[in-house]
Order: sequence, then structure tokens, then C-alpha cells
Amino acid sequence: MFDVTSLKYDANGLIPAIAQDHLGGEVLMMAWMNADSLRKTLETGQVTYWSRSRQSFWAKGESSGHVQKLVELRVDCDRDCLLLLVDQIGPACHTNRRSCFYTAIRDDAEVVIMAPQNPSI
Repeated sequence: MFDVTSLKYDANGLIPAIAQDHLGGEVLMMAWMNADSLRKTLETGQVTYWSRSRQSFWAKGESSGHVQKLVELRVDCDRDCLLLLVDQIGPACHTNRRSCFYTAIRDDAEVVIMAPQNPSI
């Protein structure tokens, strides 16, 4: 069994977790996990983050239905960042976009490059 305590967490006990679509490779979002949220994710297969603002678990999609199913967990070489290959159901971003990375800097200006998805998804 994978030992979640073998990872390098920050002073608040958190580690950055990047969610990436397991099929297309699109980076969907970045959030934080602690050892307990990582354990929950590994046990259930549903990605669960740690909400810094609420100081509680945040199972992705628990209110929106836009869940993330873990396909594979990867650990970076320094053991201080996670890559979650996921099956994303619906938009990943709370703005109803596929990815949280929908703004590009082009010619020194911010440009929105991704429209929100249909709210009924």
C-alpha cells in the first residue's frame, strides 16, 4: 500500500495536486490535498481535495455533479507535487468551463480562450 506520509507536505500539511484529463492530457485544475484527502481519494477513487477556505474535505463534484474519478496518481521527482490523471465528468472549473486555465496572456493582454460549457451538463 502506498504510504502517503512519504510525501513532502508544506508547513500547513498540504501538497499541490494537478488534475489532468487521462485521455487528452488537458490540464484541468490545481488544488490542494493533505494526507487524509489523499487517503480518501485512493480508497474511494473519487478525487477529494482539502479546501483551505472551508478547512474541510472537498470531494470534487459533491454539489455540482462534475466529479473526478481517479485513473492514476503520479508523484513528482521531489515528492512535493501530485499529478492526478482523472476521468472528468462535466466541467472541472467552478466557472462551468472544462479547465480552470481558460485565460491566456497574449501580446501582453489577458484573453479568455474557453467559453463556459452548457450549464445542463
